[in-house]
Amino acid sequence: MPDPLAQRRAVWAALNGDPFDVLVIGGGINGAGIARDAVMRGLRTALVERGDFASGTSSRSSKLIHGGLRYLEQAKIRLVLEAVRERERLRRLAPHLVRPQPFLFPVYRGGPMGWLKLAAGLTAYDLLAGFWQVRRHRMLGRRAVEATEPTLRREGLQGGGLYWDYRTDDARLVLETAMAAAREGAAVASYAEVKALEKEGGRIIGARVIDRLGGGEALVRTRVVVNAAGPWVDKVSALDAPGPPRLRLTKGVHLVVPRARVGHSAAIVLRAVADGRVMFVIPWGDHTMVGTTDTDHAGGPDVPPTVEAADVAYLLDTVNHYFPAARLGPGDVVSAFAGLRPLVAAPVGADLAPSAVSREEEIFTSASGLVSIAGGKLTTYRLVAASVVDRVAALLHAAGDPRSFGPSRTGDVPLPGGSARPEVLAAAALSRDGHGLSRSALEHLADRYGSRLDELLGLVARDRRLGEALVAALPERRAEVVEAVESEWALTLEDVLRRRTQVALKDGAAGTDVAGEVATLMAEALGWDRNAARAAAEDYVRAVRASRTWR
Repeated sequence: MPDPLAQRRAVWAALNGDPFDVLVIGGGINGAGIARDAVMRGLRTALVERGDFASGTSSRSSKLIHGGLRYLEQAKIRLVLEAVRERERLRRLAPHLVRPQPFLFPVYRGGPMGWLKLAAGLTAYDLLAGFWQVRRHRMLGRRAVEATEPTLRREGLQGGGLYWDYRTDDARLVLETAMAAAREGAAVASYAEVKALEKEGGRIIGARVIDRLGGGEALVRTRVVVNAAGPWVDKVSALDAPGPPRLRLTKGVHLVVPRARVGHSAAIVLRAVADGRVMFVIPWGDHTMVGTTDTDHAGGPDVPPTVEAADVAYLLDTVNHYFPAARLGPGDVVSAFAGLRPLVAAPVGADLAPSAVSREEEIFTSASGLVSIAGGKLTTYRLVAASVVDRVAALLHAAGDPRSFGPSRTGDVPLPGGSARPEVLAAAALSRDGHGLSRSALEHLADRYGSRLDELLGLVARDRRLGEALVAALPERRAEVVEAVESEWALTLEDVLRRRTQVALKDGAAGTDVAGEVATLMAEALGWDRNAARAAAEDYVRAVRASRTWR
């Protein structure tokens, strides 16, 4: 049985040991991608994250891998071309995490997008994707839209376009990318916060990192530091040198509601009633995810973004307008989450609305050698990572390093669970034993863990009780809690219930109900006694209840 505490101690010993070629600060999608790319090119790599992996922006997205149809309106052809190609590449690297999703874009009389303009845009979208497109779009007349989505508002409906993008589990995409980095030899630590940057002769030569859970400290010596801290990029940069902020933080809120109340089958692209912004109504199993808002966030990254009553009203007003029978109110919201977008600030004097600020990334290097990455999109994270590692390699060469690091290889090697299609894995498990698990349970585990399915089945073989459902109405198994702690660096209940599984997102009340059981399952591997497990469960319940500010 793996010992996660011993593994964590070994990582901290490595952080305190021989110098690294690169230290990556930030365990979101950019940081995890950079660490994986760097270690696969032969750089001795460390990755540290102040919280849990993907606990910031990267687990609070619309959970889409998409080409960015709306960027065509802005004539950002290169951005769309990169995104549609990366979309298909990610599906091949992680078929269990990146799955095709149909989208319906309805056209209403008087709206900003007419039927012919939409047809032209979707045609261009398909042409840019080329043979990477999963399926070609179809333009639909009014009656065809009504037949496809019968609960959609009919007044003013003129038709629509049906096209395909992809959905993902954003938190697990980050997690598997970080796991891939660790498997290649990177030293990877969560709850490890950089408190200071060490310099010698005006150049950064290391960082002081504290263990936020264990209280220890490491002096990580490194030749290059990469700042991929997401919303905290400016704070990390300030450890190097004072300067004006480079980021504009905006808040995005998503709601989760019962899908039966909305009654849709495809993801629906809508214009918000209040301001005409594009938003999505996305099917998510038995639930529907609605999002997102886009408003400026005051107070900096250390002020947690909250879901306010006004955010809920903004999103529900639009859903109720386009799905009149839904009649959703705040009490129907199963869960909600808010995240921060670390957007690159527009030039001084540019008066842009939050939704008009560019989502493109910017890489910059300070005089002391700190490489920082700001902005970027989930879909193109691999390309961003390759660009950053190219910059790191150039700095090492300039400092006299004679090694040849070669091009990025991350586009050719599957993520840890990505070596086989989940439906094939589930069928193979059914043909063997399955350890008493039902077809639906095996399909769920294959969809979430891919070719790591046997790890979960091994846990169930060890203890058949781990094959039981964690929550009666949800697919998660008790084994997933053990797997999260033993093999996926989960150290708190929130890590398990919000990011390793989706219990907290799909049924917040159920998550609090099983908090005690989850703490008990985590206790042995993490060395918690009964009092510590009880305190962990109570802390989790208290935090969840405090976050439900819209109620």
